[in-house]
Amino acid sequence: MSFALRVMGLTLLALLFAVPGAAAADGWSVAPSGEARPAFYAEGEPGVVLQDTVALVNRGERAVDVSLSGVGARVVFADSRLRLAPGTRTEVPFTVTVPGEDAGAEIVVRDSDGRIRRVAVHLRAAVPTVSALTVEHFAVHGDRITYELVNRGTTPLVPTVAVRADGLFGRVLDRPPRTLSAELAPGRRLRLSESWSAPALDSVEVRLTVTAAGGVRDTASVSTGSGPWGGGGRRGGGRRGCAVRRTTSKAP
Repeated sequence: MSFALRVMGLTLLALLFAVPGAAAADGWSVAPSGEARPAFYAEGEPGVVLQDTVALVNRGERAVDVSLSGVGARVVFADSRLRLAPGTRTEVPFTVTVPGEDAGAEIVVRDSDGRIRRVAVHLRAAVPTVSALTVEHFAVHGDRITYELVNRGTTPLVPTVAVRADGLFGRVLDRPPRTLSAELAPGRRLRLSESWSAPALDSVEVRLTVTAAGGVRDTASVSTGSGPWGGGGRRGGGRRGCAVRRTTSKAP
């Protein structure tokens, strides 16, 4: 070995030993506690608070001050600032709130020298399956029937609609169930209308029934005219002399 190479090697060793904490400070790690897990996995209904534990290991020769924080979700630690003694393992409990939809989050640990360790937190929002469909703003006019279908559940629905009208002298309208071409997403509102010709001299009850898969059903009816079904009041946006009644059933 040449003299120049020997001098270079001695110089590097001198620099390393001149800062004894440099290598040790990088000797700490963070991971999920318990069985070997590459990341945290949590599942629950939105808003549920779940608990787990993160483990910090200091394999170095000097103490390390660290701070913990959560990114991408609400994470609360039992202790967000602590000192890791040399050669020790510390477990920190924490809670995480499940968001409204699937999300990726992280636990971020930073030491006093600015070094950062991250652990992924995979969150799955287990939204309850609820099927619910309602008929709203049901109204009867002289030449049309208007209404809105609203998906009040958490699953997409394809509604089927049937309309019938009965008067004092028999049935005046009978439209068999027809399935709409559009899928109704959760929370979506669909405005629809049916053409018809109201009898001039009759008291008529118009009934609209909407159904969907899973036993979902809702019925709304409007009575119009001056016969025994006449409601004597304007409700639900119908024409004069209309009364609105409804029944609803939801799938579990």
